[in-house]
Amino acid sequence: MIDVYKILENTTVEGPGNRFCIWVQGCKKHCPYCWAKETWDFGIGQKYSITDLFSMIKNQQSSIEGVTFLGGEPFEQAKDLAELSKLIKSLGLSIVCFTGYTIEELKSQNNNDVNNFLSQIDLLIDGGFEKENYDLSRPWVGSSNQRYHFLTNFYNPEIIKKYKNKIEVHINQNGKVEINGMGDFSSINKNFCLQLGKDNVK
Repeated sequence: MIDVYKILENTTVEGPGNRFCIWVQGCKKHCPYCWAKETWDFGIGQKYSITDLFSMIKNQQSSIEGVTFLGGEPFEQAKDLAELSKLIKSLGLSIVCFTGYTIEELKSQNNNDVNNFLSQIDLLIDGGFEKENYDLSRPWVGSSNQRYHFLTNFYNPEIIKKYKNKIEVHINQNGKVEINGMGDFSSINKNFCLQLGKDNVK
């Protein structure tokens, strides 16, 4: 079972093209300036089987380019995510993964599950957000220490020149507002958020 914080079935701001995004629950790294501290605790997310998640992704296949894993820390659930990724790749979809670890830290673990997961990833974006290195000039990242690792030939590294950081605002059926993506969040009209209700903004 995969411990999940939230799922967004279609977004354009978490990697190349339209993407199905899975935020996993649980992270040991606890980066000081993490923007998603609510994803740190283990065992409190919604549990999904690999089969159920794959079915959800397959239903979106015609409208997405790939799947993005975020967190939380995806590599804390490397075994199950590697298995899910293999199924996803069988559909011809790409895998993008964000991690707070560096690729060197991951490889130095000499862990079969970690290595298997890495072998399924097309684009790995590594490193935690660092406030002192704040930089929004590149897509999908917020600080200059974060790096792009193109681990397969699915994407040409030049692709990053085609994208800019963007923010999406989603309003769910319960009226709850959720913001995702990367950008200058102060640019979002505060009055818009206040009108919707402060408690509903996440």
